[in-house]
Amino acid sequence: MLRFRDDEALEEPAVTLDAFLTQEDAHAVRVEAGEDVRKLIPHFGRLKLVEIAFPRFRDGRGYSAARILRENGYQGELRAEGDVLVDQILFMRRCGFDSFAPHQPLDPQLVEEALNRFPYFYQTAADRAVPVWKLRHG
Repeated sequence: MLRFRDDEALEEPAVTLDAFLTQEDAHAVRVEAGEDVRKLIPHFGRLKLVEIAFPRFRDGRGYSAARILRENGYQGELRAEGDVLVDQILFMRRCGFDSFAPHQPLDPQLVEEALNRFPYFYQTAADRAVPVWKLRHG
């Protein structure tokens, strides 16, 4: 697992979205592709980990789910789990993911290279990187 957070990792297993919504003592949830993460917004106070499933690398719904959570103020751990490829790490980080549980191990050197490939971005994102146009024009 790759983790880009300073706090301690939660050891509690993630429950399904339906189970989380009915269990007052759950702090970790697993969201499957296509499930509506907006249901979690009222529960941010007790939520410590959201694990978003990527059943196939070409399924991009998890990116949208991450962005929705971050734009609505979720500050806890956001983990991409499943068919996560090194080529996706930078874009997943930009959407707000801060930990990764890929099915296949990723080479740490390739991950580092991927994360540092682009020094500037043109779009705003959940990572709050300042877009290059704003750097140029204030």
